[in-house]
Amino acid sequence: MIEQLAKNLVSLKKEFAKTYDGKSQMQEVIPISTSDLFQISQQDLELLHQFAKKNPIYYNSYEQTIGNTKCVVYEGDINKYWLNSIQHGSSNAPFSPTWILSAYVATLMAKKLGYSEVIDIGSGDGRIAFCSKVLDMEAYSIELDDQLIELQKTLVTTLDFHPFCSNAITFDYQSLNLTAPVFFIGGLAQMGGNALATGVIDHIASHDLMKKSAWVFAGTHSQKYAPDPKNEAGWGTLIEKNKFRKLETISLPTVWTFHETDETPYIFAESQ
Repeated sequence: MIEQLAKNLVSLKKEFAKTYDGKSQMQEVIPISTSDLFQISQQDLELLHQFAKKNPIYYNSYEQTIGNTKCVVYEGDINKYWLNSIQHGSSNAPFSPTWILSAYVATLMAKKLGYSEVIDIGSGDGRIAFCSKVLDMEAYSIELDDQLIELQKTLVTTLDFHPFCSNAITFDYQSLNLTAPVFFIGGLAQMGGNALATGVIDHIASHDLMKKSAWVFAGTHSQKYAPDPKNEAGWGTLIEKNKFRKLETISLPTVWTFHETDETPYIFAESQ
């Protein structure tokens, strides 16, 4: 069911990309109502729309039927937040978001795999953590940039996904009393994600927390980036080095793949 939902979302994105003639820096779509293609509860869809409507990243929205699906198109600009996020000396990955509905599908997969808590590392505007709360999982958002944390605080009025302004590599994860957490790593391996993931993994490696954790890595097949000798869309070496076991891979639209034919593979792995 989740795999088919992801495929339907990719098809929706491809159809939308063919017809989109706007000039916005970023754009994404969310279906208006549940359907055979998008069997998502109406309540969940409405919460996703609320997140987009309250988010200052988006400055315009309009309804459009794409294929047979009635959607709202959201147009936005992340330049201000992207520029601010790269100014931090300890920043590993600049802010560039996945689609809101992609975040929902990815966290839905984490829930299916049996994990009950989501730790959104390098969380940007907190969309992965927010979607986790929509799906009744506990969520914690760890973001280094104070401007993005202030943005997140304007979005927690509907659902509190616990935003922390902190360096994820030094954050005290033991204080959260986690039981079955999944760590979502923000950023491609080649764009700082590898360093960010390595720092967090090394930080908790000696704790029992490591043994019960899963990890989600956003990969890329783009030829713009050097391939990993162990593959896995840039994450193979890290996965092998840490003796992780791969669980699933699903491909989903992101802001940075809107004009590309390949989507972003999200690789789910767990400690052994």
